[in-house]
Amino acid sequence: MNFTVNKEFILDKAKELLEFHSPTGFCFEIMELIEGYAKDFGYSFERTNKGNGIITIEGKSDERVIGLAAHVDTLGAMVRSITSDGTLKFTLLGGPIPATMDSEYCIIRTRDGRKYTGTFLSTSPAVHVYSDAREKKRDPDNMEVRIDEVVKNKEDVEALGIRPGDFIFLDPKTTITESGFIKSRFIDDKGSVAALMGLLELFNREKIVPKYKTKIIISTYEEVGHGSAYIPKDITELIAVDMGCIGEDLSCTEYDVSICAKDSGGPYDYNIVTELVNLSESNKLDYAVDIYPFYGSDAGAALRGGNDIRTALIGPGVHASHGMERTHYKGIENTVKLLTLYLAN
Repeated sequence: MNFTVNKEFILDKAKELLEFHSPTGFCFEIMELIEGYAKDFGYSFERTNKGNGIITIEGKSDERVIGLAAHVDTLGAMVRSITSDGTLKFTLLGGPIPATMDSEYCIIRTRDGRKYTGTFLSTSPAVHVYSDAREKKRDPDNMEVRIDEVVKNKEDVEALGIRPGDFIFLDPKTTITESGFIKSRFIDDKGSVAALMGLLELFNREKIVPKYKTKIIISTYEEVGHGSAYIPKDITELIAVDMGCIGEDLSCTEYDVSICAKDSGGPYDYNIVTELVNLSESNKLDYAVDIYPFYGSDAGAALRGGNDIRTALIGPGVHASHGMERTHYKGIENTVKLLTLYLAN
């Protein structure tokens, strides 16, 4: 390998993406940001009807078209109802761990664009008042959002313009440490989106042309299962770029690029997985091969959508998924390197 991944660029873009609110179903604003990245490096950008972005990198051959898919939509919440006391009941978007949301700051966005701050809390929030404050289950039935406005009843909240169906943005609390750790909500999958933006920067800077035409899909509904159900019909194989899992019975770490052999949807393409493993071995990348029992990806959504493609799944190792997540720059760097080697070979 005779190319250098731009660490400063990737960390800068990771921070910008992570701090930009984009819960699943509310990605039209962040897609403008991604379109700007693509066009800054001279790559074409188009949108599908449901809001996915497609970035095209011309290759040396059109005999095959390689797809890369990462999702910019995140977990989140939405106003379900307004209580008589002037708090908000909420419904989850995707599968966040509700216990990790207790005491988290948030922003409520109305349909007309007004924004109000608030806090997710248990309905038994004070140990000096409620005997079950410590033990009460943290879930939407036993939690609510306290709004930072003078509201004493449902009518006061409605006067602010807040209604059921308004999005609630969780504070991601993004922090990048001097030791290279990225701590934040929603590294799944904005860490991978940052990796793909780093890939664009690398290809532009080093004038790298992939062997085959490559289309990068930035999906907007992955967290609810249908992100890349539609993909351009000329794509012959699709690599989902999504977080690698860390934990019991798994070998992946935050410094590795994860290569998933099988998830809850079944095994990935044997030959692509083998090639990714061989490239990692021969180029001395830090990598892991694992099986994820509770996991689905954009590649799985594309297969369920009826696309005749071969698929694979790789991405940086991420700890504590769907909670307060963490990865390391090295995991993202190894992901960029493996994608570059695969596309250039």
